[in-house]
Amino acid sequence: MKITCDKQKLNEAVLNIQRAVSSKSSIPALEGILLRADQDSLQLYGYDLELGITTVLDCKTEEKGSIVLSARLLGEIVRRLPAPTVTISSGEKQITMIESGEAEYSIVGIPAEEYPELPTVSSETSLKLPSETLRSMIRQTLFAVADNDAKPIHTGTLFELEPDHIRLISVDGYRLAIREEPIRCDLKTSFVVPGKTLSEVLKLLGDSDEELELQISRRHILFSIRNYTVISRLLEGEFLDYRAAIPNECSTEMKVSTQDFISSIERVSLLITDRLKSPVRCIFGDGEIRLSCSTAIGRAADRLDARITGDALEMGFNNRFLLDALRNAECDEVHIQLNGPLSPMRILPPDGNSFLFLVLPVRLKSSEG
Repeated sequence: MKITCDKQKLNEAVLNIQRAVSSKSSIPALEGILLRADQDSLQLYGYDLELGITTVLDCKTEEKGSIVLSARLLGEIVRRLPAPTVTISSGEKQITMIESGEAEYSIVGIPAEEYPELPTVSSETSLKLPSETLRSMIRQTLFAVADNDAKPIHTGTLFELEPDHIRLISVDGYRLAIREEPIRCDLKTSFVVPGKTLSEVLKLLGDSDEELELQISRRHILFSIRNYTVISRLLEGEFLDYRAAIPNECSTEMKVSTQDFISSIERVSLLITDRLKSPVRCIFGDGEIRLSCSTAIGRAADRLDARITGDALEMGFNNRFLLDALRNAECDEVHIQLNGPLSPMRILPPDGNSFLFLVLPVRLKSSEG
């Protein structure tokens, strides 16, 4: 194999592909990136048996071939190369030369035959979406994905596709996030995509406003994003019946400035640390929200205006969970619904129901605050 390509483009591709590479694997090839040179194109593959990312670069091919190179070493070398172009050639015994300007490396690769084959996904079930739609939907639900394996299915986001809309749902036992968008779709299906996969998809989407394609099979999903493809296994298991978790009634409603509420929570949270945990006590009523927090190092209190109707209420919340929901609302004002001190807080947009966040309250002790 012998190719010459643009150093900057190769560096960007290696950085993106590296994120799907296994840091420690019983299969040495999986700690590397597979490079495959065809006629005027270089394909790069990263795969950890659960998530795979591939891309294609333009290059000048003198000799076709393939080799697996250490992802960590390749990334470090390419990033530091001095010239705008780089030549990569591999010969017998997998000795690979990387040359750029005066810099020259000779490293040992792994035969491409030892690299596991990535799963294939048929395009029978496919869907096209604007990048900005999926970007917004992932961003507004990813924060509520569970980060432990107590229930592995909840370490992913549930996708529900119906003929007139797409809905994403994440839950971690303390909060729930639902995001919905109208689309024209001739599918009716549901599946759960790992949170790690969605995090990588979000990075690759960047600020692109192009259309992307999803291809879904029984066990895998493939995202086609510009010149990248992301393939991931789907999670199996029983996802929470989220509709049953949403309170149907509310006794208190309010509209409040999102940023004012965030700032107020941040101020009273200054006394909370990993070691000194305490709920934020919220009193809703009389046109205002009064917040307070007390830990072993002191007490903090604050207040902000809100348009409140219904019963006055006192509740406690985990400050981080409340802040995550408000920061991901992405609107100037939020509509909040409450139904008693032990029922979850519902956070909605000021109009419509494009998103719904639920945050479970924390039981307050009478001595707190």
